Amino acid sequence: MKIKSCPIIVGVAQYTQPKDISQPLDPLNLMVNTCQKAFFDTGNVEIKNNIDTLYMVNINSWSYKDAPSELSNILGINPGQKVYLPDGGDSPQMLVNRGAKAIASGRSKAILITGGEAAYSVYRERKKKIRLNWPRKKTHKYIEKNSQPYTSGFENKYGMIYPSCTYAMFETAVRAASGRSLEQQREYIGKLFEHYSKIASKNPYAWSQKSYTAQEICTPSPKNRNIMYPYTKHMCSNIFVDQSASLIMTSEKIAEELNIDPKRRVYPMGGADLKNILSIISRPNLYDSPAAREGSRLALKQAGLTVEDIDAFDIYNCFPSMVQIIMNEIGLSVDDPRDLTITGGLPYFGGPLSNYSMHAIIDSVNLIRKDPAKKIMVVANGGYNTKQSFGIYGTQPPVIPWDERNDLEIQQSIFSKSVPEPIEVANSQITIEAYTIYYDRNGMPKRVIVCGHLENGRRTLAIIEEAPELLENLENQELVGKVFPVHHDSNEDFNFISIKD
Repeated sequence: MKIKSCPIIVGVAQYTQPKDISQPLDPLNLMVNTCQKAFFDTGNVEIKNNIDTLYMVNINSWSYKDAPSELSNILGINPGQKVYLPDGGDSPQMLVNRGAKAIASGRSKAILITGGEAAYSVYRERKKKIRLNWPRKKTHKYIEKNSQPYTSGFENKYGMIYPSCTYAMFETAVRAASGRSLEQQREYIGKLFEHYSKIASKNPYAWSQKSYTAQEICTPSPKNRNIMYPYTKHMCSNIFVDQSASLIMTSEKIAEELNIDPKRRVYPMGGADLKNILSIISRPNLYDSPAAREGSRLALKQAGLTVEDIDAFDIYNCFPSMVQIIMNEIGLSVDDPRDLTITGGLPYFGGPLSNYSMHAIIDSVNLIRKDPAKKIMVVANGGYNTKQSFGIYGTQPPVIPWDERNDLEIQQSIFSKSVPEPIEVANSQITIEAYTIYYDRNGMPKRVIVCGHLENGRRTLAIIEEAPELLENLENQELVGKVFPVHHDSNEDFNFISIKD
């Protein structure tokens, strides 16, 4: 790859819409706002004339017939390629990696990547606090195909279609693998997210700029109710935000032709996009991520760096378990002094669904512009620890060019480790591997959802349904590793665990 075709980021912008605005912008116009600011941020708005590719992250809070074309018309650009993705929190970083390859290979000259959500405004209208004057919702004209749903019908039946349920189950598996006690784990994740909220409190684009203590984060209260054991509301991603972010990528050649200031250019130094086994309960372990292990290694190798060379991270943090899984896989100790987020994270900065990591990338670019010696790693996660995209940013080009690597063999190796299909009708003994407790809106426990191994070694899912006081007792017990009878109730078509036998 000739140096002139080396991909660089030249323009970035983000916007957080005020909570009390009387006529809020819809998601498309939030993107108009940040795209126009990104053009201006390059220092030469003529970059618009070179944009031949538009990547748009999935919009969840509203729907348009052809959002990429509508945006292009408003901005006055005419991209020959327009991509609109299905949902996935890995999308922003994956698109930067895709764009870097397209620019390095000469398939694209300049790429606009954008996304935006306005779920808070939709929520306000639902509560009859405002009336939205947005365009009528329309069915998408097209969307890039998503191969399969993230969860199976069997997993959905037991509630694993809900991210809070699945990530809470991961949390108990991570805790058991760490060797920490219930109280030690509670203190650990409280301190971890206390630091996240402290960073968000200093970020002018954060949705919440309140700094919470570890105790406030961990302790249930009327404003911080239990969601799924062991998570309270302050530990979970906040999707009710109005935020948008956009960036522009091009080659060094185009940047030089447009006289874009070299001080504004930031290199994607390395990256990788890998997936874990799609079916959650077909993965060898529920507390790790081979995709993150291999992805971080590949990204660092491409950048010519080690993990010790990274100055700061933004580790996707929809829930505490994801942070811990990524930390373990990239080799960070629990007392590593480096920041694990630069935005403040999804619970505090805000979780604009699939577009969160775009904000992390933009914050990375701005930090590097202020301090060109910095090297920052962004880790984006999609699905249910299903896929991870890595990006490393700095002021040097990659050691391995973007168009000279094929990760197919590594991806196939990850997929080949699938364990046997689960037993859907279970009558045996179950050894618990992961679990969570589902709470009602008043914070009372309703049932326990369990994943475990049967006597024949195959996995199943089951539930525990008992009186609330009995379920409350389970909050203070480590259930991972315990063995209980499990039976299938044909009338209700669920596997039930008995804790009284």
